[in-house]
Amino acid sequence: MSAIATLTTVVIDCADPAALAAFYERVSGWPVTYRDEEAVHLSEGPVSLGFQRIEGYRGPGWPDAAKHCHLDFTVDDVDRAVKELLAAGATKPEFQPGGGDWTVLADPEGHLFCVSAG
Repeated sequence: MSAIATLTTVVIDCADPAALAAFYERVSGWPVTYRDEEAVHLSEGPVSLGFQRIEGYRGPGWPDAAKHCHLDFTVDDVDRAVKELLAAGATKPEFQPGGGDWTVLADPEGHLFCVSAG
């Protein structure tokens, strides 16, 4: 099947794009490729991760059936990565599904992401 479109960017709504991009820059190692007062993008490859300012933004709850999406990251050492991510500003919700196959974390604005062994 031929593609109808090409994915270029996943954009995450937030209150502070610069701060949230700095967090994910540390998580991913991807450099900033675009920045203005309302948005910041990171990229290393064909897809960018963007952060756009939304006035009055409030992060999702967890667990909450209304959550919209989350990011998955693989790491060499889950315990070490979780400690580093917590030190960088992530939080670890009490509810942890998955039976230990992955760890659910939330970024500084409450967006969920998971880390698992790669």
